[in-house]
Amino acid sequence: MKAGEVRIGVEGVEIAGDLTIPVNAVGVVVFAHGSGSSRFSRRNRSVAAALNGRGLATLLLDLLSEEEDEIDRVTRELRFDIPLLAGRVAEAVSWTAAHPDLGGLAVGLFGASTGAAAALIAAARRPQAVASVVSRGGRPDLAGGALGAVRAPTLLIVGGRDTVVIGLNEDARSQMRCPVELVIVPGATHLFEEPGALDEVARLAGDWFSTHLVPGGQSTTD
Repeated sequence: MKAGEVRIGVEGVEIAGDLTIPVNAVGVVVFAHGSGSSRFSRRNRSVAAALNGRGLATLLLDLLSEEEDEIDRVTRELRFDIPLLAGRVAEAVSWTAAHPDLGGLAVGLFGASTGAAAALIAAARRPQAVASVVSRGGRPDLAGGALGAVRAPTLLIVGGRDTVVIGLNEDARSQMRCPVELVIVPGATHLFEEPGALDEVARLAGDWFSTHLVPGGQSTTD
């Protein structure tokens, strides 16, 4: 397994990511974190590790540059600039296609919280490149009019106790024309911190990506 930090040039700035590539990878998943989080998110890294175990490469991104992040810590504005973040995710999708170890692999997107909106907009912008999307506790409603343009099969995962977000996901699902499923994890809150909740997210995401990214719907294990 290969693992290390990468740098991706986007719109005149450079963003950092952690790339992990299992031996004989069968697909790649780009992670878009939520507001105020980063590629070091414990929850996203846990899900990424589970996907790696199923033969999927993962790219966890900081969607803001180091300089932008310093500004955002004060203003808290850039973390909610969904079009900006979506553009970064779309550029990362193009970057994976050009990577010598990733080219030819189907690309999936995993978005958490506001990152889910960025992932869905990126999927709408790259309909030929993005093969699948998974949202964890996401705000797909923030993708606005892009929802109807998403073509990639999409899985929306929401905690059973996250009632407001359940409603937002139900409304978003009604606007989408692609294959879309909404799965509610019983007893889980927005951050899926309850025992077993995040493991269930990882299982659901792994099954979804294995079905929609891997030829024949079969993933591998290390």
